[in-house]
Amino acid sequence: MELNFNPGDNVRLRLAKRELDGQVLEFSDSSVLLLKLKSGYNVGIPKENILAGRVLSKFKPSEKKHEIPKGEGKKTVGLIMTGGTIVNKLDPKTGGVAPLTEVGEFARFYPELFEMVNVEIVSPFMIASESMDSSHWKKIAEVAEKMLNDKEIEGVIITHGTDFLHYTSAALSFFLKNLNKPVVFTYSQRSSDRASSDANLNLQCAARFAVSDCAEVVLVGHANIDDDYCYAFSGTKVRKLHTTRRDAFKPVNISPIAKIWPDKDKIEFLREYRPRNKDKVELDAEFTDKVALLKFYPGQDPEILDHYALKYKGIVIEGSGLGHLPVSEAGHSWSAKLKKHIREGLVVCVTSQCIFGRVDEYVYSNLRELAETGVIFLEDMLSETALVKLGWVLGHYGWKVKVKEKMLENFAGELNDRLEID
Repeated sequence: MELNFNPGDNVRLRLAKRELDGQVLEFSDSSVLLLKLKSGYNVGIPKENILAGRVLSKFKPSEKKHEIPKGEGKKTVGLIMTGGTIVNKLDPKTGGVAPLTEVGEFARFYPELFEMVNVEIVSPFMIASESMDSSHWKKIAEVAEKMLNDKEIEGVIITHGTDFLHYTSAALSFFLKNLNKPVVFTYSQRSSDRASSDANLNLQCAARFAVSDCAEVVLVGHANIDDDYCYAFSGTKVRKLHTTRRDAFKPVNISPIAKIWPDKDKIEFLREYRPRNKDKVELDAEFTDKVALLKFYPGQDPEILDHYALKYKGIVIEGSGLGHLPVSEAGHSWSAKLKKHIREGLVVCVTSQCIFGRVDEYVYSNLRELAETGVIFLEDMLSETALVKLGWVLGHYGWKVKVKEKMLENFAGELNDRLEID
């Protein structure tokens, strides 16, 4: 039968044993009708199996400009939109998600946020986190600095893609000096068109934290797979540990800063924090991209260091366990190469491939031998945080002569004397 449907139309189909309602999607196979169901799942139906069908509503592209609501008596937060699932919407023609076309749409998708606070929205760019580089980190920090020094703004929320969020949160932890208000990264694992979307809870909890007393860079997101409450994690001590779960982020070697409920004014702080203050935030975004992260694996040829020494100022090597690299073993000892390149100016730092714990140069004799090559053991610092910090330290003129001292200076909670593992 002839089906006069267009992508985006809402239709009702009659099959042999049931009726189906859904939205028609674009599909390359003309013999199949692809339908998005109300559940959010897509189903392909051979057209020969469709007995009848009718259009419930025709697709009409929205040309409406959405107003950002304002209300008297509410506190104001700054919102920096950068990309990721949380700022995507369903494309009714393809069934996939695409970035919002204008920032006012954010209010339509997440009205609960705008009922809690007034929001000043800036979108410096709209990009997936895997496509970001240090220039994007700097741009976010520049916008955040202006918002934090605005007396009318209580705190800043930054929406971001999940996969490399912890790199950006680490960068802003170093880039923003004399922090005076909360800087809150948040995200969603599932898009707003799905019933299981985590975006609303995360945004509401982020707003609660953005007007709190805590002047730190944090990441706020689901504490568990339910929609009960969120945790706030330190921006330098958090990592994405699951590809799809709503509670994908976990703190490493330290407890969360706080527990946050969306429908309560009270925030339960779980450890000490930097309080809100009247300092003027300063941007310190000196950075070099000539740094790299190298993961050691068994049998790896130390000649790989020759490649990095040609192109980079510093590298972070993820060693095994306590920071082991082969030093005495015949055939592929790393000692000679490390000594040569460190002597010639390459900065080499060591972290662990383990998620929890710290590296320690004193436990075994081969670790002490490794330390004698001049590598810098970075205690319990996360590898991703270490990479960002190394680029930041080496980006400062004059710091190269005291790079070890700077890498082991605790600027933003990236080092933890006492490991806290739940």
